[in-house]
Amino acid sequence: MSDVRYPFTAIVGMADLRLGLLLNAVSPAVGGVLVRGEKGTAKSTMVRALAGLLPSIAAVTGCRFACDPSAPDPQCPDGPHADAGSHERLAQLVELPVGVAEDRIVGSLDLERALAEGVKAYEPGLLAKAHRGVLYIDEVNLLQDHVVDLLLDAAAMGRSYVEREGVSVRHAARFLLVGTMNPEEGELRPQLLDRFGLTVEIAATRDPAERADVVRRRLAYDADPAGFAARFAEEETALAERITAARELLPEVALTDVALRQITAVCAAFEVDGLRADIVMARTAVALAAWDGRTEVLEEDVRQAARLALPHRRRRNPFDAPGLDEEQLDRTLEEHSQADDPEPEDDGPGPDGGPDDGPGPEGGPDGGGPDGGGAPEPSDGGAPEASDAPEASSTDGDDRPQQPVPAQHPSPARESTPVAAGDPYRTKLFTVRGTGHGAQGRRSPAETTGGHTVRARRPQGALGRLHLTATLQAAAPHQVARGRSGRALVLKKDDFREQVRQGRESNLVLFVVDASGSMAARQRMTAVKGAVLSLLMDAYQRRDKIGMITFRGAGAELALPPTSSVEVGAARLETLPTGGRTPLAEGLLRAHEVLRVERLRDPNRRPLLVVVTDGRATGGRDALARSHRAAALFAAQGTASVVLDCESGPVRLGLARTLAGQLGGTAVSLDELRAEGVASLVRENRGDNRPAAVRATRATTLRKAA
Repeated sequence: MSDVRYPFTAIVGMADLRLGLLLNAVSPAVGGVLVRGEKGTAKSTMVRALAGLLPSIAAVTGCRFACDPSAPDPQCPDGPHADAGSHERLAQLVELPVGVAEDRIVGSLDLERALAEGVKAYEPGLLAKAHRGVLYIDEVNLLQDHVVDLLLDAAAMGRSYVEREGVSVRHAARFLLVGTMNPEEGELRPQLLDRFGLTVEIAATRDPAERADVVRRRLAYDADPAGFAARFAEEETALAERITAARELLPEVALTDVALRQITAVCAAFEVDGLRADIVMARTAVALAAWDGRTEVLEEDVRQAARLALPHRRRRNPFDAPGLDEEQLDRTLEEHSQADDPEPEDDGPGPDGGPDDGPGPEGGPDGGGPDGGGAPEPSDGGAPEASDAPEASSTDGDDRPQQPVPAQHPSPARESTPVAAGDPYRTKLFTVRGTGHGAQGRRSPAETTGGHTVRARRPQGALGRLHLTATLQAAAPHQVARGRSGRALVLKKDDFREQVRQGRESNLVLFVVDASGSMAARQRMTAVKGAVLSLLMDAYQRRDKIGMITFRGAGAELALPPTSSVEVGAARLETLPTGGRTPLAEGLLRAHEVLRVERLRDPNRRPLLVVVTDGRATGGRDALARSHRAAALFAAQGTASVVLDCESGPVRLGLARTLAGQLGGTAVSLDELRAEGVASLVRENRGDNRPAAVRATRATTLRKAA
């Protein structure tokens, strides 16, 4: 690979990504950029090219933390820097590998020297190296959550903290944060998405001429990197000078009251959580004005800031796709574009409606009118349209109703149009028996790098987290024999003990879903899909991998290979058709094969099998017996399993519970799946039935006890 970076100005298209990166170069306080896009779209190339445009920095000579000589960090571990010299150097681009450990990020302490010599021997990590430069995280969605939390905390506070075994180190860590991700490989949690200032969605151009230009330039760069870079040297220099000029102009940009009101109105209109979006939008709008060489924020700056700062904050649940309603944005900006309202506002009801004085009886201050962003009125009194009826529905999976439709005598022998899932809810926690060693997550007990300490052991390889008490206990009996004379302990390698911590791991949750004709009743399938969607959301929150197998007709299909993207699983569930016979044995055998392959790929990730069925088996000769023999394969391997019993009606055969017994697992009905079904009912009954005097006496007793 050539040491000559691909020129930033040579990249074709991707205007939003270009702008987002440049705005963060002008004002790192914007909070970084999250780049979401398909593979092969030059995400990494553009980020690396940006680093070559950043102005050089002055750093204290000999400081490993790149302290600014004009304002050195008073807590710098290499300080104080009162009389130190300085030198100019380029801003650093630090790339974070996917499998990076926490100690490599924040730095590590030489614990042997700390105990034996009483000194803080600290080796800086990647955060120190990235200070005043660029920290680039490729595939940020594949990092463990606690690592992402650590990075985003440092980016927000501008400081890194290392606290281990009573030794504390702090140093400045201010950098331009850029993360890239492919949504097909899984999403970040909304809490982590919110911590990125801006987000940009990119995709490869479909224009043949542009694609040809991209290929032509890439081939020219590969053939002669230096010569190709020289062709764009003048443009690169001009862009770098513009970044420097915008940085110098940034403190002079004024955020007017009108612009600030537009920012807060937009955030309120789009119902974003918290106030971080307002702050990020304000900083982005100011940076946009400085980038254009202006000293005042305009409405267009606010509009562009909203397009970059709000889409990833609009997600109401993990399966929502990021996005922004441009028409609603324009309406909100127009409503708050004046410095002073033409008429005084009146909070009370009046004969003329709300302040917009719009036509129609619904144009009140609550936004129910045509300009208020409320729900549209039904044109026919709320009656369903003809296209929603089963007899008018197509079977191609694209013309499906958006709301559950009452069952109208479905025929189980024929394929039915996919129906929408019911509303998701919080489910019971299902775990895998025993203690695992898989990737850190939130489901089953496991030995992990986090969690609470349960015991000590001799190090297995490099020393991890030191167990101080156990180490001292191991070394204490030998101090006289080792000739200890001073305060420092005489330690040997065999004395050290490391902590064994128990937390929770993520699992592979494999869904085996019955899509046969016996599940085709619309109300029933709506409830079943709602249950599976709830379990998918639970898997998302617990950081599991998921897979999905469906069986109907003559066989089983791997609808979703094991992946971290539960969003794809939700999409496949939504379009799942039903109909035909019930080849339960084929579904279980396909699941057994999938788990066998996954066990070879990732032996530490333990599986949890979730079978969604009523237990019937009608596919082929001796279908029920074959399904029980297939289930026995999982029981023999000790695979944790749950059967979601979908049987309904007054007469029940109990086949699903029999299947759970063959699997060696647990059977749970749809009603039992809810986490707070019985408990909340008991609480409500207790709260409603107790006399007022009893409740008052109880409240007085609690206050006295407090």
